Amino acid sequence: MQELVNTKNESSVQIKNEKETKSKVKSQIEYIKKNYFLYLLIAPAVILTIIFKYIPMYGSIIAFKDFSTIKGILGSEWVGFKHFTDFLTSPNFETIFMSTLKLSLFGLLLGFPVPIILALMINQVRRTAIKKNVQLILYAPNFISVVVIVGMLFIFLSPTGPINNIIAFITGKPIMFMSEPEYFRSIYILSGIWQAAGWASIVYVAALANVDPELHNAATIDGANILQRIIHIDLPTLKPLMAIIFILGAGGIMAIGFEKAYLMQTAMNIPASEILPTYVYKVGLQAGDYAYSTAVGLFNSVINVILLVVVNIVVKKLNEGEGLY
Repeated sequence: MQELVNTKNESSVQIKNEKETKSKVKSQIEYIKKNYFLYLLIAPAVILTIIFKYIPMYGSIIAFKDFSTIKGILGSEWVGFKHFTDFLTSPNFETIFMSTLKLSLFGLLLGFPVPIILALMINQVRRTAIKKNVQLILYAPNFISVVVIVGMLFIFLSPTGPINNIIAFITGKPIMFMSEPEYFRSIYILSGIWQAAGWASIVYVAALANVDPELHNAATIDGANILQRIIHIDLPTLKPLMAIIFILGAGGIMAIGFEKAYLMQTAMNIPASEILPTYVYKVGLQAGDYAYSTAVGLFNSVINVILLVVVNIVVKKLNEGEGLY
């Protein structure tokens, strides 16, 4: 008798769960029908992401094969982690890996606070006309192409350029900025900050625009100066946004841009300018070793994912549970 009762209870629970599931599905379908235009708006972005981001992942399997263009991806012989082992044991690995890590890490640490400082300074400008002009000047470098930026660097820092003319006048000897490896990292990072900091400050300026002016007025009445208002009102507003941007930046530490580093390379500064993206380009497209270059690129992506997860965990612990996810 008890078993019959238990069976009836189980069946009733199962029927109830099925009804709830059907109800949820029905409500979701109704929601999609009601808001179909929103899904149509996002559809092109989703389709492009699938085509250009997810489908090409299929080609990553050549990192585990002795790839031959004649045999194709499926016909090539499996070699496992051979290409990864070859890269990790190559004499170039330490130099390339450390150059990439240093360039990205220093760029993140030095470049991360600059947009925040710019946004805080812009937010203190009260005259709208002056504020717009300042923003225009700061945003302009972002629209200059990388090729032009590197060309400007070669002109200004050449042995006969204006900067070296001043240095030679003072010291009597020009400095070979674009040839000496020790100057490459500083030039790369500082020029990158100059180019991108103004544009990166837009999100912080937008966040500060949502701060209630009454908070600043009340703080001023209580005797708080500008620095105190920034510390206790503006920075707490930016804190969640800062955490997200820092996590994303740290997660892309190894995904440094290829174009600028490659354009700035000379025969003399290779020890500092050879990074993973330029190495992948030279080995893959120039030398034709597609499998090996794919393995190096996949290794780079895995490192980025690991850094993203680790940094997100650390930031969540330090930021009272607020992180990227």
